Amino acid sequence: MSFAAGPDFEALLDYLRRSRGFDFTGYKRTTLLRRVGLRASQVGTQSFSAYLEYLQLNPEEFLTLFNTILINVTEFFRDPDAWDFLAREVLPEIVGRSASDPIRVWSAGCASGEEAYSVAILLGEAMGQNEFLERVKIYATDVDEEALAAARNGYPASALNGLDEKLVDKYFDLQGSLRVFKPRLRVGLIFGRHDLIQDAPISRLDLLLCRNTLMYFTPDSQARVLSRFHYALRDDGYLFLGKAEMLLTHAKLFAPLDLKHRVFTKVKGRPEPRRPPPPVTDVPEADDRTKQREVQVRELANDLAPVAQVTIDAGGRLVAANQVARAIFKIGAGDLGTALKDLGLSSRPVELRPNLAKAAKERRPVAIRSAEHKLGDGSARTLDVEITPILDLNHRSLGATVTFTDVTEFIRLRSELERSRQDIETAYAELQASNEELETTNEELQSTEEELETTNEELQSSNEELETMNEELESTNAELQTINTDLRLRTDEIDRLNVFVESILGSVEVGIAVLDSNLRVAKWNPRAEDLWGVRSTEVLGRSFYELDIGLPVETLRPIVKLVASGESANSIDTVTAINRRGKSIRCRVSMTPLVESAIGGRRGVVLLMEDLAGKSV
Repeated sequence: MSFAAGPDFEALLDYLRRSRGFDFTGYKRTTLLRRVGLRASQVGTQSFSAYLEYLQLNPEEFLTLFNTILINVTEFFRDPDAWDFLAREVLPEIVGRSASDPIRVWSAGCASGEEAYSVAILLGEAMGQNEFLERVKIYATDVDEEALAAARNGYPASALNGLDEKLVDKYFDLQGSLRVFKPRLRVGLIFGRHDLIQDAPISRLDLLLCRNTLMYFTPDSQARVLSRFHYALRDDGYLFLGKAEMLLTHAKLFAPLDLKHRVFTKVKGRPEPRRPPPPVTDVPEADDRTKQREVQVRELANDLAPVAQVTIDAGGRLVAANQVARAIFKIGAGDLGTALKDLGLSSRPVELRPNLAKAAKERRPVAIRSAEHKLGDGSARTLDVEITPILDLNHRSLGATVTFTDVTEFIRLRSELERSRQDIETAYAELQASNEELETTNEELQSTEEELETTNEELQSSNEELETMNEELESTNAELQTINTDLRLRTDEIDRLNVFVESILGSVEVGIAVLDSNLRVAKWNPRAEDLWGVRSTEVLGRSFYELDIGLPVETLRPIVKLVASGESANSIDTVTAINRRGKSIRCRVSMTPLVESAIGGRRGVVLLMEDLAGKSV
């Protein structure tokens, strides 16, 4: 069988999207290939192209295919520990908000609706049924219309076996053989079709449940759906996922409230903090000696600073350069007072003059990140450059300080950290994919187990039916043997009657032709053969009117018709005919109806043909 990914499989997915509106391109290819290939093999096709032709010829197959792809494995309070955490830690906080606030819940990918009803029961228990009716609205959606119909119509008693009997009696009514959610509370739940990949999300949610659904999507599709979930939730809303979904690579959207039970909170966006402009300070007055010491201390401190720093005055001249700057940019004592444009520093590692003009004009620092600078030994360093304008008390520009911070090691460490982070994210993504694949396989196995149990019950039922049919066949066989014996006796009797009739017809000295209800020759005795020169094998089964025997059959047609229809009991007519020797004779033809039964049913006509000359021909 040829069930591999390729153009035939993509053509099949495209046909499903165009003809039925189901877009499976966002689903994991491995799962799709496995599930669609399973169904294609079940109907006996050998490739995806053959299965596409089968779909086109059998529209009813779509429903079975979608049920095979969409593994609707769910139950009430699935993973009880997670539901206990939700009831204990999350729902009381939601219910405890302002009594006037409505509570909006969305169960996305709800399948046959058990989880939507589960959260409805928990909310009903937490706040009482009257308040539930006033405040709660639960939206339950899925792409599978058949599953949604099952959610609306109710469940067999076996589906509620895991529920406490008190809860069953409190929240469900018995209608026929099904258990349905109490109509009074059911108005708070809305079931509808929704495609997580294509359709817009429901908004302003307090709680969003999407359990073991994301694992069927590709990483790109998961990211799009989670982005919509982030938009759909209120800032204080909660996201409740299945045990196969950890969101390890989506920390910017959701933070775990409890990772073990897969309950997350929404990460709120925060604006970047704005850096305030550097304060302008005034140096208090002091005596000249103190001033000189302070100036000397500042100069020494600047000269010994661990980062390169130069000072440019308002005229564009270099007025100061500390020890690190002199070493990096090869600035000598004679360069102080030189116009910046005449120094290599003006263009390496960045163009300083336009940035100095920008800082002076905007009265704020200007930063240039990650500038590359080649040293004399051929090595390269990465520098962050920051130009800070120097302003007087009247905010006039006196010049600027340029600081060069060596971030080479920081860039290297950051690059290594980013690679490590990417490796970790890749490992997390692979772990998540493996976990999702394992959970998908588990659900498929559970679905297969349920199918096998159903098949076993059907086989047992079929076996019982076969045993019953076998007994019926034995009885029928006995009856058939009795009937066969009766038929054999009747056949023997008919054979004797046929011999008797043939003996009579052979002994009669007139020609006899027996016509059936269609006026075809059924009997032709020896005297008729002798009279007309035609053997019985040549006329049996042929229409009487087609016989070319010297008898003017067309002349006899009206009389034959009257006798055959019952309008005449019998009739005798004399006609001129030509016998087998070619001699003209006078032939008397007597016609009598062939009676089928004692009640007068007619089958045909008996014709007696006699040569009036009474001579043998």
